[in-house]
Amino acid sequence: MKIKKVLLGCVLALGVAGTVAWFSLDKETRGLLATVPTSADLLFWSQPQRDAAFRALDRLPILAKSNRVPASTSPSPLPAGAPLKLPIDVDAYMAAQRSAALLVVHDGQLRLERYGLDFDGAGRWTSFSMAKSITSTLVGAAVKDGFIKSLDDKVSIYIPDLKGSAYDEVSVRQLLTMTSGVQWNEDYQDPKSDVAQFNKHKAEDGMEALVSYMRKLPRAAPAGSRWNYSTGETNLVGTLVQQATKKSLASYLGEKVWGPAGMEQQATWLLSKTGQEIGGCCVQAASRDYARLGLFILAGTPGNGSSIVPEGWWAEATTRRTEIGHPGRGYGYQWWTLDDGSFMARGIFGQALFIDPQRQLVIVSNASWTGARDPAAMKGRDEFHQIVQQAIDAERAASAP
Repeated sequence: MKIKKVLLGCVLALGVAGTVAWFSLDKETRGLLATVPTSADLLFWSQPQRDAAFRALDRLPILAKSNRVPASTSPSPLPAGAPLKLPIDVDAYMAAQRSAALLVVHDGQLRLERYGLDFDGAGRWTSFSMAKSITSTLVGAAVKDGFIKSLDDKVSIYIPDLKGSAYDEVSVRQLLTMTSGVQWNEDYQDPKSDVAQFNKHKAEDGMEALVSYMRKLPRAAPAGSRWNYSTGETNLVGTLVQQATKKSLASYLGEKVWGPAGMEQQATWLLSKTGQEIGGCCVQAASRDYARLGLFILAGTPGNGSSIVPEGWWAEATTRRTEIGHPGRGYGYQWWTLDDGSFMARGIFGQALFIDPQRQLVIVSNASWTGARDPAAMKGRDEFHQIVQQAIDAERAASAP
């Protein structure tokens, strides 16, 4: 009888301890643990798994390891402005987008801030391919700092393990604009595509897994002759920055952007299985800090009183460098460009940072679309950007003398 009482007491104690431990976790981690993904490939997770994981990819090291980007010691203000009057039902728009966060900043003031999917301003949401634009910004910083001598240098100068591959013919500029001509399949629906397979690749001894995979890809077209969207190539851009600077992407981001921009919260950057940040994906940050990133870029990326990138960088990086087969749009240095002068960073499943210098406008969108690419949701988001632009124009016209 005594043994039974002791065992019962132990079970109750463990139950209490487990309950205390569970509720000591933040809500994002609890949500992730409740719907732990059963597949290693997030492209094929269920909707509940994506909803829970996109806010918590950096919470469980067994799911993904990450490096931290410290918050700024001097957070920059993000003051509230007058609520922006829009001729649409914003709640209905967010529901259609499966939106987790929607922020509009105009003239440095927060004119709209809404959250959904039980997310809030204290949490971090993953950026997916929005990180590509962050990585390209670090290329500009590396050029300014002298780590990269010229965008016309061949990629293999900075990543020697690519010597003898199709990338021997590719310049840093062509890598930035995704015009390498090297074969790559970015089909998110195809489990055998390059974008689905390269993370599973077993690296050659002593070589980064990504480089080991990319160096075996064949040439499909002459370098510089065509545009082909390739996450693998932005991952190579990240490797190039790391090898040129001898710094991790997270530490260089903290030094060049996160600190000078006055970010309020720490960010994280997911690592590949060989321990390097993934240049083409997966910075986790607070929605307001994504907005501060947009403001930092609008201001010409000042750092300690001077630009962190070379003179003229933004004029090149955020305007069309190559055609993408879509009228009125193009691709710059890892930025999607529009002919009206605005540009954006985009990530799968509904992530976007829209920047309009003419109107001093920044729009942040975090979401969990039902598919990696959702044409209807993308069209709706583009239309929302235009509605906001028109609302700003109407305000200006009404206040003009």
